[in-house]
Amino acid sequence: MGVAIRTAGDGDRELVVRLLDEAFQNDPVSGWVFPGEEYRRRTHHRLMAAFTDIVLAEGRIDVTEDGSACALWMSVPADEHGEGEEDDGPAQVRQAVDPDNERVEQIGRLTAGIHPSGRAHEYLWMIGVAPDRQGEGLGTALIASVLDRCDQERLPAYLEASSERSRRLYERLGFALAGEPLLLPDGPHMWPMWREPRVG
Repeated sequence: MGVAIRTAGDGDRELVVRLLDEAFQNDPVSGWVFPGEEYRRRTHHRLMAAFTDIVLAEGRIDVTEDGSACALWMSVPADEHGEGEEDDGPAQVRQAVDPDNERVEQIGRLTAGIHPSGRAHEYLWMIGVAPDRQGEGLGTALIASVLDRCDQERLPAYLEASSERSRRLYERLGFALAGEPLLLPDGPHMWPMWREPRVG
């Protein structure tokens, strides 16, 4: 049975923010950015809202028809990640989320620092599945639909895995480690992963 997928619009913003907030409450990287359960419960959704707004404006969000999973994608041109105004992005996100939490800005700068440049690619920024629906293949279906297009257009894809479990899933989908893992200061690892298009 296939999974029905559609492109999210502005009217789906609250659904996407809620999905991401619930899906990442127990994620190791979210736990590092927002230490302490109570603080994370109160504040984490603001970061998910900031990410959602960025991708609604500049990228694409796919959502399952039943609203149980979503994937945030950005198309990155070959010359992206040069010097310029983008350097203010992590600081602006920190201001919007929690000006007192330097890790909100730090995570943005660290991941930008390892992001590959020089080749156009699709960037899977985040994927979230409702906790009670995880393990049903919804995330795989969301990713596979974009990877099929990547293969047709001969585009690579990139992501950072934030847990061992997600890393194994991405490996099954054809992603491979792209360089050394990113070790967050006094925190967990993130794994940069790259997938070459499958041709033929």
